[in-house]
Amino acid sequence: MPKLVLHMFHDDASSLSTVPALVERMQQSKTGVGADLEVYVFGPGEAVLADANRSEFNAQIDNLLKLGVRVTACIGLAQNFGAEATFRTRKIALESAALAFPRFAAEGATVITF
Repeated sequence: MPKLVLHMFHDDASSLSTVPALVERMQQSKTGVGADLEVYVFGPGEAVLADANRSEFNAQIDNLLKLGVRVTACIGLAQNFGAEATFRTRKIALESAALAFPRFAAEGATVITF
């Protein structure tokens, strides 16, 4: 099955609201998207993911996880933010960008960056 990765890098309001909403709609579509979905959060976007005060965004990400969407974050940044244990508790997969992006290529994934 093809794979679609939505790479959330930016921490602007549009990216933070668009990616979770889009993935939720795709996941809940009656016809399905016909592709495995993954959200990879990296850089400034991951700083928001690690910020407990950004509850609206984090609730949207937790909802995607409940829907069965794989959400992955960079382990190195998670460690820098002191968020590794929290991410693991939330069931956010952790993988360095140095490994994730070659994995996406090996999987033949389409990666769209926001």
